[in-house]
Amino acid sequence: MAVALDVYLELEVRETGTFSVTCDGIDVPLDRSNLVVRAFETLQPADGLSFRIGGEIPLARGMGSSAAAIVAGLMAADHLFELGLERQDLLERATALEGHPDNVAAAICGGFVVCTSGPKLTATVIDAPEGLEGILVIPDVEVSTKLAREAIPSQIPVNDAVANAASAAHLALGLSRGDFSLIGMGLHDRLHQERRRHLFPKSMEIVETAAEMGAIGATISGAGPTVLVWTNWQETGNVVQRLRERCDGWAEVRRVGFSPLGADVPEL
Repeated sequence: MAVALDVYLELEVRETGTFSVTCDGIDVPLDRSNLVVRAFETLQPADGLSFRIGGEIPLARGMGSSAAAIVAGLMAADHLFELGLERQDLLERATALEGHPDNVAAAICGGFVVCTSGPKLTATVIDAPEGLEGILVIPDVEVSTKLAREAIPSQIPVNDAVANAASAAHLALGLSRGDFSLIGMGLHDRLHQERRRHLFPKSMEIVETAAEMGAIGATISGAGPTVLVWTNWQETGNVVQRLRERCDGWAEVRRVGFSPLGADVPEL
């Protein structure tokens, strides 16, 4: 499961006759190993093209920066060369590059997505219910996705698996019905967050105390350390203020919307 937020990667591709990559404040490779370019070149060569990458998605914070880069590269090639790829084509190609469908599906489709990779790769979209908002707590420190994955054992207790299956069901029902109580029940996790606590202890404190601050609940975003705090719009302002007081000096607090729109090409 994943959700699209109104936080964006921006990509501009121009025909200049010379290959180049520039990035605005993002520390990424400036050659063909750049993930945007690698995705682009699975469809068409990047010879003679200049890529300018910008936007608001920080790296190594669990906010899907790699998925956004892959989708941006694929969509740029699709539109620039008028390939006419269907959404399913984009999803399959992006998933092959990312390794899992959830983040790329949200970037392509918008909204909340429930994904499965078998027997057929699918992404089912659930529109965000009215009044549901998000707050990002983005720590200053990065967390290695590799270390986060290594913290999860290859086998887990059956009780933990059952509990998370129940949480996923409650979350999907809560989103589809607009029932914030069910959404809150669906935010409980017993698979990954506690096992990764040593990587982001301060983030886990926010997860555990979010409801006390007036939120519906909170979850670690992706592999962390960013926290996604879920709120009713009437409470968002108060929760933002309390979070900023709590996180002063170690994390940015940013109010975000759940975006119904996926990746877009505004002009050619």
